[in-house]
Amino acid sequence: MKETVRDLAKLPKAHLHLHFTGAMRPSTLVDLAQQQGVRLPAHLLENDPLTVPANSRGWFRFQRSYDAARALVRSEAVMRRLIDEAIEDDVREGSVRLEIQVDPTSYAPWVGGLTPALEIILDQVKASSVKHGLSVGVIVAASRIRHPLDARTLARLAAQYAGTGDGEVVAFGLSNDEAAGVTSEFAPAFRLARKAGLPGVPHGGELLGPDHVRQVVSHLDPRRLGHGVRTVEDPRLLDELIEAGIGFELCPASNVSLGVFADLSRVPLRDLFTAGGLIALGADDPLLFRSRLLTQYEYAREAGFSDVEVAQLAASSIEISLASAEQKRIWQAQVDAWLANTM
Repeated sequence: MKETVRDLAKLPKAHLHLHFTGAMRPSTLVDLAQQQGVRLPAHLLENDPLTVPANSRGWFRFQRSYDAARALVRSEAVMRRLIDEAIEDDVREGSVRLEIQVDPTSYAPWVGGLTPALEIILDQVKASSVKHGLSVGVIVAASRIRHPLDARTLARLAAQYAGTGDGEVVAFGLSNDEAAGVTSEFAPAFRLARKAGLPGVPHGGELLGPDHVRQVVSHLDPRRLGHGVRTVEDPRLLDELIEAGIGFELCPASNVSLGVFADLSRVPLRDLFTAGGLIALGADDPLLFRSRLLTQYEYAREAGFSDVEVAQLAASSIEISLASAEQKRIWQAQVDAWLANTM
């Protein structure tokens, strides 16, 4: 009997690693540039903006590209457009939960400050959540390339809007170049966030290896790791993180585009899965990687994951999301229905 090929777009899944500007549609990038009379770098108009030999990739090219896109986000209207389109795109790919990450610092000068920037995002998330029928939480993230005192400012701001509902701040993160800054100096910001009930979801373990992961875990006490893929290089550490219930936001296309791995076949998704890691596949910055959430699940299938295993990945993403227990129960049942091919 021929096995049923289930539609991955209909598989309920949680998207836990998506950045605000990086979620921008390529068509929106072009549209905004035309409206503002901005000439974009030629490579941003290519099908894969970061495609260069693996040993020539890395953070600098990525950051330069991201900054060029972020420079176009200069008004409340554009911020609202990006949120609405990001949520609409996720619904199309089967997401039942999105946790979108933003550092309001970059947008604050155009809308009157940090507080208005965050309030615009939260307000639009609430409206678009209802409009498109998607549960959405917001992660406020500090940047490693800024002073740790800036992170404390953002943690205090995030605490004012902390909650568990749609359009509320559900966690506190730390992003940008892992090699920048001193991890321990960001610990006070994460303590402030935890005091307000916000779990930590910092980046770690993509550009740098297990030693850096240990620093992040020790100083920032994360609920999830943004990436964390290189934890597999230290089996003992991997076991410790799995035992502690720390989740992994895995972004295969991002790993390859940044030169962490030469190609998708080298991404240790299977190793992490077999070890029992709690994994949530994510798109990271689809604008630059030209690879959305659904593509990550397609990659897993191409890498030999059965539909049962793909469903386990989706269930894992839901489990480590910051949605309510009742929402998780409903979505897990929907995953079971997908696997039973009754959806």
